[in-house]
Amino acid sequence: MQQSRDVSDGFEMVSPLIAGLSVAAVAYAGRYSLRAWQAFKARPPTLRTRRFYEGGFQPNMTRREAALILGVRESTPAEKIKEAHRRVMVANHPDAGGSHYLASKINEAKDMMLRRTKGGSSSAF
Repeated sequence: MQQSRDVSDGFEMVSPLIAGLSVAAVAYAGRYSLRAWQAFKARPPTLRTRRFYEGGFQPNMTRREAALILGVRESTPAEKIKEAHRRVMVANHPDAGGSHYLASKINEAKDMMLRRTKGGSSSAF
């Protein structure tokens, strides 16, 4: 009986120690988290990795402008150009509330990328 009482006294002495160490560990983790968050908020703003084309249309469409309109690279294969044209046209079709002017520019961009036109504006506007 005496031996079991000694063992339980040992556990009673160890449990406050474990509880104290646990509280200290949580406090240090919270302190580290707060400092990391403050450092994150204080960092200088970074530029976005993706930039969009700013500005209006050029008088004569170039391959670069056509690629920007369709969201492809200038060296994109014809199949991908047709997929990109369809995707952009679905979002901007006049029957779905889009602009006739934008639709004509999208079609002109597809024609330019597929080399159907050799320059100059074939836009109806």
